[in-house]
This record gives sequence, C-alpha cells and structure tokens, in this order.
Amino acid sequence: MGRFGVLSLALAAAFMPSISAAEDVVVVYDGSGSMWGQIGGVSKVGIARQVMGDLIATWPEGANVGLIAYGRRRGSDCSDIETLIAPSPLDRPAFISAVNEVTPRGRTPLTEAVRQAAELLSYRDTQATVILISDGLETCQADPCAPSAELAQQGVNFTAHVVGFDLTEEEHAGLACIAESTGGVFVPAQYADELRDALAHVQTVVDLQPLSSPEPVTEAEPEPEPQIDADIDLEAPATVLTRSSFTVSWSSTIDGQDYVTIVPDGADEGTYTNYRRVRQDTDNSLIAPAESGLYEVRYVLNEGSRTLASAPVEVVEAEIAISAPEAVTTGASFSVSWSASVHPQDYVTIVPVGADEGTYTNYRRVRDDTENSLVAPAEPGLYEVRYVLNEGSRTLASTPVEVVEAETSISAPETVITGASFSVSWSASVHPQDYVTIVPAGADDGTYTGYRRVRDDTESSLVAPADPGLYEVRYVLNEGSRTLASTSIEVLEAEVILNGPDFARAQTPLRISWSVAIHPQDYITIVPAGADEGNYQDYIRVRDNLEGDLNAPAEPGLYEIRYVLQEGARTVASLMLEVVGADAPLDDGAGLVVPSQASPGETINVSWSGSADSADQRISLARADQADFSWIEAHRIGEQTTLELTMPDEPGPYEVRYLDIGGQTVLGRAIVEVE
Repeated sequence: MGRFGVLSLALAAAFMPSISAAEDVVVVYDGSGSMWGQIGGVSKVGIARQVMGDLIATWPEGANVGLIAYGRRRGSDCSDIETLIAPSPLDRPAFISAVNEVTPRGRTPLTEAVRQAAELLSYRDTQATVILISDGLETCQADPCAPSAELAQQGVNFTAHVVGFDLTEEEHAGLACIAESTGGVFVPAQYADELRDALAHVQTVVDLQPLSSPEPVTEAEPEPEPQIDADIDLEAPATVLTRSSFTVSWSSTIDGQDYVTIVPDGADEGTYTNYRRVRQDTDNSLIAPAESGLYEVRYVLNEGSRTLASAPVEVVEAEIAISAPEAVTTGASFSVSWSASVHPQDYVTIVPVGADEGTYTNYRRVRDDTENSLVAPAEPGLYEVRYVLNEGSRTLASTPVEVVEAETSISAPETVITGASFSVSWSASVHPQDYVTIVPAGADDGTYTGYRRVRDDTESSLVAPADPGLYEVRYVLNEGSRTLASTSIEVLEAEVILNGPDFARAQTPLRISWSVAIHPQDYITIVPAGADEGNYQDYIRVRDNLEGDLNAPAEPGLYEIRYVLQEGARTVASLMLEVVGADAPLDDGAGLVVPSQASPGETINVSWSGSADSADQRISLARADQADFSWIEAHRIGEQTTLELTMPDEPGPYEVRYLDIGGQTVLGRAIVEVE
C-alpha cells in the first residue's frame, strides 16, 4: 500500500470549491468484502464505523443527508446496492445505526452506486453532492470515469467527493477521476487517523450546516505566517511519456506533509494534479498528464501551499503500436499485442469503428504485459482494437478488425421425452464459454433453461423440459447471448406405469415398481393425496432401476405414490395408497378373522370367508417383520374355513396371513400381539 496522507485544511482552503448549504448530500458507503481487511490488527469496517460515528456526531441536525451502501447483502451480485436512508434531516442515532448494520460481503459496484445516489438527489433539477467512501476499485466491469463526467454534464451542479481508504498507488487514479470529472475532491487515507481527517476535510468542503442567519462575528487579524526558506534540490526526468509513471527525488524534507506534484508550466501557486506526500523519503513516483506539453514538478510546502523548488519536465506523446488479426469471428477469443505499456491501468478494448473516445466493450488492463486476448462482439461488422490511456480515456493507438459471422451447425433428436437426457452435437466451438440450451420455440435471444458450456467439445447432453411442446436447441454465443445456430425438437409426454400396493400399514416397507426410468435423477415419493407439485417426503432416485422400496408414512390416511421428473419436479405417474394403523388388519376379500391378542403358547382360532382361484392357498403365521412369503409355519387349505394356530412362546407382534401362493398375493393379514 502506498503511504498517502490527507490534505490539511489549510491546503484545502487554497484549492477546494465552496458548496452551498442548500444542497442535499448522499454518502455512498463501501460494504464490499474487502472491508474485512485489517490495518494494524483492526478491520477496515471497524475503523470506518468508529470514524463515521465520531464524524456524524459533529454534523448538525437539520442537515439533509442520505446513505447508500453496496455489497452488504449478497456475495457476487453487482446489483447489490441499497438506499438505507433517503436524503432527510439528519437523525444521528438512526444514521450511525444504519452504518453499523452494514456487514461487508459482496462486490464493488461503485459506478452504479454513485449514479443511483445522483438519481436519488434529483441531480438534473437541483444541486447534488455525493460523498463516496471506498477501499477499492470497481469490480463490476464498469469504468467510473466517463459516467461521472456525464453526471456532471447532465446535472445542475453535481459534485462527487471521494475518500479512498487503504488504496494502492495504482488504485488512486481509478477513483480520483470521479472527483476530478465532477469538480469534487479526492482525498486518500491510509490509516484510521487519516480516514478521520479525510472525512473531516470533505465536511469542510460540503457545508452541512442548515440554512440560517448567522450572527456577525468579528474576526481577529491573523498572525503573519513565518516564511520558510530552504534550499531543496528537486530532480525529475527532462522528458516523460504521457500518462507514464516517473521518479522524482528531492534533497531533503522540510515537513512530512509537504508534497510533490506535476503541473502545467507557470501554473498558479496551489495548483496540483496527482501528488505524493514527501513523508521522510527523498524520492517517489508521479504520473505524467495525458496531454503532451511543458510542465514542472514542484516541491510544495504543506503550510501555505508555497512552491519551494521546481524542475521542468516535457511530457511527450507516447508512441504505441497495436496489432490484432484482420478478421475474427463473432464471439471468438483473439490475441492482441502492443509495443509497450505506458501505465499498468491502461487497457485494450474492441469497439465499433469511429466510436466516441471512452467507449469500450470487454477490455483488458495492459499491466506490464505486451499481449493479451479479447472476445469479438456478437454482431458482425467493422471494429477497431484500441490502446486506451486510463488517464483521460484517450485512445493512443488503434487497428481495424473485421468481425465476421461465425458458422456452426447444431443437431439434436427430432423428438425427446419430457425430463429425459438427450445428446446434442455442434460442428465447432467458437468460444469455450458459449453454450447450448433448449428453449421454447421462438423464445427471445438470451432465454435459456438448462445449458452446457461448449468448452472445446463438439457434443454434450441436455435434459428435456418437464412440459411437452415444441422447442429449439440453440448454440448461443456467450458474448452478447446471440443465437448462432438452432434446430427444432418436439418434447413428448412421458408415459410411465407405476405399480404398488393399494393399502399398507403405517411405516411398513413397500415394494414399488415403474415401467421405465426416464432420467436417473427422477424419483419416487409418497405424499398426502392432492399435495402440490414438487412436494415430497421420503424418496428414492430411480437411477437405472425399475423397482425400489419405500416405507409407508407414519400417519394413517390417503396418499399418492408418485413418479416425479427431476426436471421441473413434475409428476408423470401416480398411484393411490391408503395407509392404515400399524396394527390394523388388511383384507383383500379374504374375510380373515383373527384375535388381536394372545398369550404365549396359546392356541387361537382363525377363520376366513373368501378364497382365490389358485389351487395353492395357505394360512401362515410369521413375525410381523418377516417378508410376506416367509413364515414360522404355514398350512395349505382347501374347502375348510377355520384353523387352529398355536402362538409362539416369545412375546411380540406376529402376523397371520392368507396367501395365494400361485399368484404370489397376500389376500389378507392381521396382527396378533403375544404378551
């Protein structure tokens, strides 16, 4: 991290604008995950809460202040921007409470947050001021510089002041442009005390006092400040490239809060562009302006903003060559190279030929590299690849590129069953992040259901929707979500035959079978009769099986056994099931009569009234947990309708069963509790 202090209030008076007390103010507060970083063993969010609390305590009641926070609710959502307090007379406890409730967790959509703050302030109709407090750069693929300039241009008197907390040297320019383009101030802070001074500094610029008629005050004549004279030798290169970083050195330091800066040759005292506090160092780096010309590097006293030493510097136009293919296909990745990097935050981008300065689509920071890759736009046409200075968003070099229509074909079956997996193939992959998907016929571009990235493959699989109808399988460019190829497919209703018992005792095992497994992730479940689609209790995945076991529900009642598609959680087959009590007799026309209780070793009378067509019918005695066609003893029956059974000596639940052995059917069953 660079070590940068906060401009003193004396220095502020020399170059900061005065803002009327009549304007409303919105504080845009950083709730991104990086605020959990620590400085001196204390989290940045903890420091910010304390400092904001101390500062708000000094703000007067009646000042119209609002609060917006970003990144406080969701992890990776660039739309996570929330108005916590609309501009209104300051309620200190409520404001401090709102700040303290911001729990960092998300990204940094600061560009959109500033825009929403401006809209909240009706910036097109009234004076509006935004104070942005952030510990990092935009992370939602937006460049805050150009939008901030547009807000300033469109607004009556829109100003954004920026407090950059714990930033690197490279990150300063990315936030400073917000303030510079709106006439505001950019104040970097590295430590807790500096953050407190930075916010106090901004408060002096934004007059938060409510409108009133102040009592006249007679001010004493200020004591003349002693003039400091010292011999400082300041050295800088004779020439530097536009927007490049260069080294400045000085022979000695008067005060650590003095600073070095680069300004146009002959600029008024107190003028500055980017600057560095001298601290206890004797050298540091500055960023050259984006415009060529004659400049001077100055050593400026913090006290009085007086230049103590200067050195001339000529800023010359950087000469950069950039190259890219003459033609690329829509949505494809292609290589870009450049002869040299002026500044790491410069970037390369591809835009329509003749696009306005500052226009960009996808881009790559140049860093210290000389090559990278871009993705071609989704629409064919004439474009140019540009090397753009981060400072001022000025194009330094460009080369033409023709984007031609990519050619690919896609194939899939003519028909598929609802919820079934099916194969898709395509002739070539344009970009690994492109995808194939199935959507209703005629759906808008960008619509998708289940999808698969194409990677470097030429085939994959999709799952058919749960509802029958006409659909399209599409190859979609990731860039612009444009459909490149499609083929029609009809989704047919799945036909599944489900088999299982009509009656069951509570919590007893049930064997269930189905005629076909449509998709391995489909499932069988038992739910109350008439339950909403998607409801489930215990379930089994069908996998590649055609039967499986589930336990009956614990509560008696009417239920449904359902075959449910994983895709869309839609039921394609169901079977009614009546669940009775755990001890209730079950009878399928046998008319089985059995005592409900018996003593150990007691002989009981069993009778029945019905019979089956099978020649092999038996009355069996089994433990209640034995399989249906396992038993302790079994008796073949003929014309008789009664039988005596001797109960086991061991207490517990037993079951008397009327079995049709030929049909492998249980025609009746009844529990006998031996106790």
